[in-house]
Amino acid sequence: MKPAPFEYHAPSSASHALELLARHGADARILAGGQSLVPLLNFRLSAPAVIVDLNRTADLAYIKEEGGSLRIGAMTRQRAIEFSALVRSRLPLLAEATRWVGHLPTRTRGTIGGSLAHSDPAAEYPAVVAALDGEIAIRNSGGERVVRAADFFVGFMSTALRPGEMLTEVRLTPPPPDSGWAFEEFSRRRGDFAIVGIAAVVAMERNRCRMARLAVCGAAPCAMRLRGAEEILEAGRIEERSVHNAATRAAELVDPPSDLHASSDYRRHLTRVLTRRALNRALARACRPEAVDA
Repeated sequence: MKPAPFEYHAPSSASHALELLARHGADARILAGGQSLVPLLNFRLSAPAVIVDLNRTADLAYIKEEGGSLRIGAMTRQRAIEFSALVRSRLPLLAEATRWVGHLPTRTRGTIGGSLAHSDPAAEYPAVVAALDGEIAIRNSGGERVVRAADFFVGFMSTALRPGEMLTEVRLTPPPPDSGWAFEEFSRRRGDFAIVGIAAVVAMERNRCRMARLAVCGAAPCAMRLRGAEEILEAGRIEERSVHNAATRAAELVDPPSDLHASSDYRRHLTRVLTRRALNRALARACRPEAVDA
């Protein structure tokens, strides 16, 4: 099939794009990398009257450090993130997760802003941004607002974006130098969407966990922090039992659907197994020799 007819615009700057969005409002859809929207258009699952193509907006493609956080423009390609030395050194969880995103052609075209705005429940980037407690910069013709990741992902392929608004930047604060991280995922084939994925960050102080961040993809309607599991880790000494209890709690917190790829029970099982694996690798990276092997 081919898309339904639409009016096409290719602005050369973010400000021009915002003018178009203000003019067309809810009739407009933004095209970023196109890895999600183009298939929806071709199958006529989405039929917007207007397409605003951001691929010529060079001012939305960058990776820079400013004010203690890494700022990544919405049109930054996933491939650029994969090879960024700054991302590898300051946000290693994001670098590790990027290797799980699709295949080479997907990462070459796909953008971080497009992935976050699409909010596919199985996508890796929303879970990573949630685990890092990131901030999303959103602009319209009247100005900018900043939304925390916890408030940005609101449901199945649904975000806090409003008509006339555009995601322009992702702001991520690097975890402490003594922290550990890991991203674990299970999919049918490498490059497929995750059946379940877990992003983990831990910071240690002697034998206690002073900070734990866990987020899941594939087992909830949208990227979801596993706060109950985090609380178990932060409550006392880090031992094999506390890792086991946190992983068990993570599986209890999700309410995944059953579909052609996996049953709800299997996704809960994967949540427990992958949480344990991610925590063990994160703890090992945080210099915890007693971290249990997965």
